[in-house]
Amino acid sequence: MPLTLGLIGSGAIRTALARLAVAAGLDVVLSNSRGPETLSELVDTLGSHARAATPAEAAQAGDLVVVTVPLTALDRLPADALNGKIVLDTGNYHPQRDGQTAELDNDEITSSGLLQRQQETGHPLDLLGYDAVDIGMLADSWRSEPNNPVYVEPYPGVAPEGLEPKEWWVWSLEDPGTPVGAAQVRELVASAERGLVASAERGPSRAGLLPAGLTL
Repeated sequence: MPLTLGLIGSGAIRTALARLAVAAGLDVVLSNSRGPETLSELVDTLGSHARAATPAEAAQAGDLVVVTVPLTALDRLPADALNGKIVLDTGNYHPQRDGQTAELDNDEITSSGLLQRQQETGHPLDLLGYDAVDIGMLADSWRSEPNNPVYVEPYPGVAPEGLEPKEWWVWSLEDPGTPVGAAQVRELVASAERGLVASAERGPSRAGLLPAGLTL
């Protein structure tokens, strides 16, 4: 019987993981805050190994559960359904989007630490063909947060020249990316500096890969 991947949230990460999971033979249960009916088109695209559900149902069904939501949505996660589950957290702190959080600004905790504290459960896990690189304890996850070298920048391919902003966005969703080896990831992680998460005072994120004129 295939493993089931539960997905809570929306966006490109959710969609990419769902496609990888189906291609790897996993069953996928997708959910978001807007309801299962809003996922019908994506489910149809993924095929018979995918279905839509509520966040609680996705958590209950998943052998592994991916949480891909902004920090402002953490308090709406189905804590009881996530209890005892293996949780993969894709979240990162973006003050411009999420608002300022003193604990994160003061480097007292990481965004994954906030999720773990709220859910009182969960252990990170890499699956679906990715190499696992040990960067330390959960408290060390700041090394892969925005503005640090391993975050986003090493992975996109080279976009064709002359794309308009909306054309670039379509390209970015279809771009398979550039594989980055475990050794290089370790080097990038080792060069990380604490306290570089983007804020109004610290300036824009290093991951500002969007071309000028594109707003999301």
